[in-house]
Amino acid sequence: MSKVYRIGIVGCGGIANGKHLPSLSKLDNVELVAFCDIVPERAEEAKEKYGNAEAEVYTDYLELLKDETLDIVHVLTPNISHAEISIAALEAGKHVMCEKPMAKTSAEAQSMLEAAERTGKKLTIGYNNRFREDSLYLKKMCEAGELGSIYFAKAHAIRRRAVPTWGVFLDEEKQGGGPLIDIGTHALDLTLWMMDNYKPKVVLGTTYHELSQKENAANAWGPWDPKKFSVEDSAFGMIVMENGATIMLESSWALNSLDVDEAKCSLSGTEAGADMKNGLRINGEKFSRLYTNEISLSADGVAFYDGKSESAPDVEMRKWIEAIEKDEEPVVTPKQALVVSQILEALYESARTGKAVYLNE
Repeated sequence: MSKVYRIGIVGCGGIANGKHLPSLSKLDNVELVAFCDIVPERAEEAKEKYGNAEAEVYTDYLELLKDETLDIVHVLTPNISHAEISIAALEAGKHVMCEKPMAKTSAEAQSMLEAAERTGKKLTIGYNNRFREDSLYLKKMCEAGELGSIYFAKAHAIRRRAVPTWGVFLDEEKQGGGPLIDIGTHALDLTLWMMDNYKPKVVLGTTYHELSQKENAANAWGPWDPKKFSVEDSAFGMIVMENGATIMLESSWALNSLDVDEAKCSLSGTEAGADMKNGLRINGEKFSRLYTNEISLSADGVAFYDGKSESAPDVEMRKWIEAIEKDEEPVVTPKQALVVSQILEALYESARTGKAVYLNE
């Protein structure tokens, strides 16, 4: 009989209830036994909905970590506390999944990596967009060399008007930034993963506060309060890798544009190109003619059966538990996530100074 893994949740807010808890609860070999939140009612609600009969509720994560029966901890708190809680959990002998981004700063992310290496426990970061069907298919194409050497890419994270007005999303001190560190991080992670290139050389970034101070603005979640909007509303950057490859990163919560895409990438290689703009499209040249192929990702086989597919978070959680069970490297490694954090931080620094920032020198 396979082991049943006991999981503790630190942070029982939106990402816990919208992603982690529903997907973990579908797995047969896990039990959700500990719930921690600084708002006790949130922890109680999560316990009632997802916990087993013996589940405990905490307001202090250090008390949760004293439970020696816990195998895994999910850290689902604001960015400012990712490193502190993750390191404490690793040192308490738990495997850790931390939500993206890895940490508020690259130094904190580095400390998390070192803690994982020191303790021998597994650490992964919640970049769930790698587990979408289009992402997994495109990754296989990249690994098979179908696109050749990828030397130019775009990382897309553009919303027209969808500023998150709840929690601490608009608080720079707690989050470290706005759309760049929130949704730009997903697009950048996806792009680097497809290219399998984690050696950045230099970045140039810009940030904007052009729409954040507008009163009564149209917004998916209602108007934001300009007085609380301390992070950028848009950020853009160019990243040049050591091998000469170039990535253009675009991220915004509010932009006067109809060209909106989130957690997607476009790739240009020596043999073919790909984008996720309207489904997954592959473009190239064959027999002296240009072609565009649209990849069908539906699981249907007969007219009355659409097939079975898992959501990206479902696949993410299943693969995470499998990595622990089989003692394998998780799909999202802390070394990869650290590079994402280093690039994001360099982009913010470049935007502040108006100068290019060189990495790894």
